[in-house]
Amino acid sequence: MLILTTVLTTGALTLTACGSRDDGKKSSDSDTQTVVIGVDAPITGDLSALGLGIKNSADLAAKTANKNKTVPGIKFVVKPLDDQAQPSVGQQNAQKFIDDDTVLGVVGPLNSGVSQSMQKPLNDASLTQVSPANTGTELTQGENWKTGDKKRPFKTYFRTATTDQIQGAFAAKYLYNNAKIKQVYLIDDQKPYGAGLAASFKATFTGLGGKIAGSDHVNPDDRDFNAVVTKVKKSGAKAVYYGGEYPAGAPLSQQLKDSVQIPLMGGDGMYSADFIKLNKKAQGDIATSVGKPVEELDSAKSFIANYKTAGYKDAYEAYGGGTYDATWSIIEAVKIAVAANNGKLPDDARAKVLDAMSKVKFDGVTGPVSFDEFGDTTNTMMTAYQVDGGKWASKLSEAYKP
Repeated sequence: MLILTTVLTTGALTLTACGSRDDGKKSSDSDTQTVVIGVDAPITGDLSALGLGIKNSADLAAKTANKNKTVPGIKFVVKPLDDQAQPSVGQQNAQKFIDDDTVLGVVGPLNSGVSQSMQKPLNDASLTQVSPANTGTELTQGENWKTGDKKRPFKTYFRTATTDQIQGAFAAKYLYNNAKIKQVYLIDDQKPYGAGLAASFKATFTGLGGKIAGSDHVNPDDRDFNAVVTKVKKSGAKAVYYGGEYPAGAPLSQQLKDSVQIPLMGGDGMYSADFIKLNKKAQGDIATSVGKPVEELDSAKSFIANYKTAGYKDAYEAYGGGTYDATWSIIEAVKIAVAANNGKLPDDARAKVLDAMSKVKFDGVTGPVSFDEFGDTTNTMMTAYQVDGGKWASKLSEAYKP
């Protein structure tokens, strides 16, 4: 019998034959086993620029592994699902991955809030999850991490992005010491990512001697920020720190500049080319992002060249390198599990791949890749960027610990 498997590839939907044939003869790829790596990201909607970069970078990692026969006898296929940056959709996608027995790992999502809805079902199914973008500290260290009571909530969750604890502290230190700004108005979008980032920034900034001139919350779906801009102007703040993402951050910045000439600073959710496209007055704005710019890394040269050669129409954006490394970590875990089972996938493949994640260690696009006891990346490199001449320019990169 000819079994048809639908494989989603860039730009086309193709059908590939696998299994045995009706005449009883083995097909040419009968010894090849397929491993599916799920990808969850906002492929449509306001954050699609980041989501498409995640999808494409994961696809490139799988194709590279197949081309190089990284795991002999294994073919990797990427299964992307659109979460629309909505936790409820992410939870539905998690169940779809769980129900597909060929899925041995999930890359994503982009948003920490979406991840909160996916962690438990994936954990219950022993299905490994590696996010290239989540920075919410509680995802790996538990709700009481601020008191020093760090407990890993879910053994299946890992990430190649560092935490908001580190990112917020790095941002505060950069603004206070490097940009020489001592008075800030603090705004967040009330989502787990934005609120967590703002809280971490505030703790370090005030600890350094900085002053919070005022604080406010906004709705991430709003685009009219005149009311809060008026408050910022009256406060005398010399900058705004915004805990949120670029769809709201861009109009907030532009309306801010219409009233008072001070920069807006944010985290990795702001670090996108689309922030500049949506904001005619982005000049001088600042963002931090995880890792060092891939364009400045020798370890990323092949990734950049191969991404271009592959012909993806969307940029790899802020999380391209981290996504490639997240996908590759699952590939490496599969490699370990297969090698320990005489070159074949074990019957309990998900459990074995999860066990192997603690042994994963390799030189990736973003630098050395491995995970600590919480599932956090051991790479705490952070970079501060500033908009200059219509582009993000890197200003400072360092491995940072608060």
